[in-house]
Amino acid sequence: MSFELTGKIVEIMPTQQVSGKFQKREFVMEHAENPQYPEYIKFEFVQDKCDLLDKFAAGQQVEVVFNLKGRKWTDAKGEVKYFNTLQAWKINTAGQAVAAPVAGNAQAKAKAPQAQAAKPYTDWAPNGEDSDNDLPF
Repeated sequence: MSFELTGKIVEIMPTQQVSGKFQKREFVMEHAENPQYPEYIKFEFVQDKCDLLDKFAAGQQVEVVFNLKGRKWTDAKGEVKYFNTLQAWKINTAGQAVAAPVAGNAQAKAKAPQAQAAKPYTDWAPNGEDSDNDLPF
């Protein structure tokens, strides 16, 4: 399943050659759903997708399409560790349409859930104005 998130690029790291056959490039995006507490989210592009970041710079508003990956690993001591990765595979300037996956792609496109601001409860009357109030306090 794919997710989509919009935010501002904070930092783009250089491509890392992890092994002879594997490379990755990470970047950090600020997601300010609540501007008072912005979140800094690290994504990575892998292999031939690393070059997609070349046309972007820190400060740009972007839309990122990514997959959530999870892995299990056992270290030398036999301890099991779990890792999550946000593996991006598409990036566009914010406001541009993001293309749907190619037909035949097993991964369905879905928007990341967006939290909605809580609405205050307003169906009450101040003290003395509610004739149906039968509470003893």
